[in-house]
Amino acid sequence: MIMLFVLAQVRTIGVRDSAMQTQPDVKFKVPAKLYRIGEIIRHTPFTRQTIHNYTTMGLIQESDWTEGGHRLYDESVFERLWRIQELRKTKTLSEIRDLFSQEAIGEHMS
Repeated sequence: MIMLFVLAQVRTIGVRDSAMQTQPDVKFKVPAKLYRIGEIIRHTPFTRQTIHNYTTMGLIQESDWTEGGHRLYDESVFERLWRIQELRKTKTLSEIRDLFSQEAIGEHMS
């Protein structure tokens, strides 16, 4: 079975200000979308409980919370979930968490 993960990218869009024809194109970034758990499980093979468990274990991290207390995840969660799925073929969740921790330490030291 082929799993399809949605990986959205932040796009930079150029616009020309018609009132200021002498100004160069103005660039701005389209804001990244934040996803609720329901949206993530619609686009991945993971269950709501798995997303919750991975969050509490520190394998994935929410980016924000709604006013109602729901977790919101940025687009990078899809890549992270795909990576966890691949690593699960040879590693336990604890080993994956340790690997991610070591990678984070390595990033901070470089």
